[in-house]
Amino acid sequence: MTTPEERLAELGLAVPEVAKPVAAYVPALRSGSHIFTSGQLPMRVGELIATGKVGAEVTPEEAYACAQQCALNAIAAINAEAGDLSAVKRILKVVVFVASAPDFTGQPQVANGASELFGKVFAEAGVHARSAVGVAVLPLDAPVEVEVIAEL
Repeated sequence: MTTPEERLAELGLAVPEVAKPVAAYVPALRSGSHIFTSGQLPMRVGELIATGKVGAEVTPEEAYACAQQCALNAIAAINAEAGDLSAVKRILKVVVFVASAPDFTGQPQVANGASELFGKVFAEAGVHARSAVGVAVLPLDAPVEVEVIAEL
């Protein structure tokens, strides 16, 4: 049976360093058998991979990649709290915020960038409940933000 880390490697990905908070919070907290992540931005090596509104400055395809990067950052935060991704029994809930142009309605397709990565990395344990929400603006003008609840 392959581990989540091995599945990431098969995708050409690895668990990154935990993204540093941009304000007064921690990346994730454990309470009993649950880990709650803070909203994860599409940061790669300390920089946003895109900025702007989806449907205006950011294409849906770019936003999908941003959601995937947010999910990867959430996986890093979960790993830091759990100590081992194999300890994750289930990704329970994913909330995806999409900074959207007024007429953009493709939030669910953008959110699939995160959802599909969780499915590939955690297999059946990655199937989750989800909300995809369009918002006016996100921190640092990020196009996407993802938060996760995982069960150990």
